[in-house]
Amino acid sequence: MTTSRSKTEQKNVDPEEIAKFSALASRWWDPDGEFKPLHKINPVRLGFIENHTEGLFGKKVLDVGCGGGLLSEAMAERGAEVTGIDLAEQSLKVARLHALESGRQIDYQCIAVETLAEQNTDSYDVVTCLEMLEHVPDPAAIVQACAKAVKPGGLVFFSTLNRNVKSWLLGIVAAEHILGWVPKGTHQHQRFIRPSELLSMTDKAALEDIAINGLVFHPLKGFVLSDKDVDVNYIVALKKPE
Repeated sequence: MTTSRSKTEQKNVDPEEIAKFSALASRWWDPDGEFKPLHKINPVRLGFIENHTEGLFGKKVLDVGCGGGLLSEAMAERGAEVTGIDLAEQSLKVARLHALESGRQIDYQCIAVETLAEQNTDSYDVVTCLEMLEHVPDPAAIVQACAKAVKPGGLVFFSTLNRNVKSWLLGIVAAEHILGWVPKGTHQHQRFIRPSELLSMTDKAALEDIAINGLVFHPLKGFVLSDKDVDVNYIVALKKPE
């Protein structure tokens, strides 16, 4: 008999997306490989998270859609107690191996956040879900689950891509077809999420928005935070009321 949990997992996952990232799993930690943009953007994302959490040391953190563990390891290095979850088992194998090699203690699990949130309600000081919402059929369900997993007074962070002509030109045409920063077919423009749409989801999940910044590529500086330009990539900090 199929349980409601397994139905939830099966519904809110795209097998093609899982297969796509599984095929690239061995390249997660290659700074010049297919995940090069994530290596470049990771310190900026981490800085944003640290700034709003006032430091990660000693905090219990859930990293949703952790992939090969780039952010999970960075947060563990800052002293956080990290659980990283993903549904791409091949990526998790790479994450576990790299954590072993680097001496980081991270709990990696192949589990849907909806299921984990049912088992661990109000459990985490911080929940991160970065560059993941645009890869699932029902991002609102992910938002709800992240809100359920975080403690009252805790913080939730989402990052994704805006949906407009500029994001199509830069996020797909330029990044995938001209510059080759990411493999062709990595993103589907119709799945990009406008900030207003994301904030509508977070409002329904009873999360209070604290800050929203764009993640902008500067030719000389690399990726930087912007409080004005959220046209392409952007990151949001939210708080669960106490």
